[in-house]
Amino acid sequence: MVYLILELFFERKVEIMTINNRFVEPPQTAHANVRVVRADKMECVSASELIKEHFMEISINEQPAFRLMCTPNRLAELALGRIVTEGLIRECDDVESVFICETGKAAKVYLKEGIALLEGDGGLYTEPTCCTQNKPLGSFRVVKDLEPLPRAAYSEEHIFALAEKFHENASLHKRTSGTHGCYLSYRGRYQGVFEDIGRHNALDKAVGYALINGLSFQDCILFTTGRVPVDMVEKAVTAGIPVLVSKSVPTVDAAELAKRCNLTLICRAWRDSYEVYNEADGERTD
Repeated sequence: MVYLILELFFERKVEIMTINNRFVEPPQTAHANVRVVRADKMECVSASELIKEHFMEISINEQPAFRLMCTPNRLAELALGRIVTEGLIRECDDVESVFICETGKAAKVYLKEGIALLEGDGGLYTEPTCCTQNKPLGSFRVVKDLEPLPRAAYSEEHIFALAEKFHENASLHKRTSGTHGCYLSYRGRYQGVFEDIGRHNALDKAVGYALINGLSFQDCILFTTGRVPVDMVEKAVTAGIPVLVSKSVPTVDAAELAKRCNLTLICRAWRDSYEVYNEADGERTD
């Protein structure tokens, strides 16, 4: 059993968020024997390393909220990050405690302010591993307009440094080719990579890590390995993170939403170049 109490210290007061995580992370992968067939008609048997899927149900103040298929790691970060990117909380002061059961199949988050369910089928929001615009009725999702983001300074070096990390640190992806990653930078300092079978989950884990560690969202940059449709832009904007970077491409709608919300959106980011799809005036620093 792992029992962790995080005490987050701020300038004006001390806030305590309790995380009781009883889940011991299992091996993330398993091996399978596969028959490899080549174009020259040669065949061989090889061992393939596959990523494991995990099911987790998140409740908020004892009310069912989300069902997620995910990778069985960083479950507390995933639960908290999802609640942030759904617009339910903005800071760790909103959270009283988090409980992850022994099997990792139940995450219970207790907020200091009660939240009422929207009308619908029991309040559960089920998200597949890969999806776009999956916001059915009956979720906790707050229906409100997205607020424009404040400007945030970043440098070209920050972007290229994250692109470089993409080639170094995604260990699960290197072994399986089966995960997305989300890399987190805070005030120009690399914080880590967060992997999952779904790009939405990977981003949520990065956001949850920032929340747990008291990192100001306004000073964060996210680098995602997946494409960027509207819902990925919405997650970054809702969390209050002003710079979203991807090695892949956005949709037209995502680029337009980024412009409306003052989100700096950078895509096709590699070690030698990147493309700016939207940039707020005066954001970039030399």
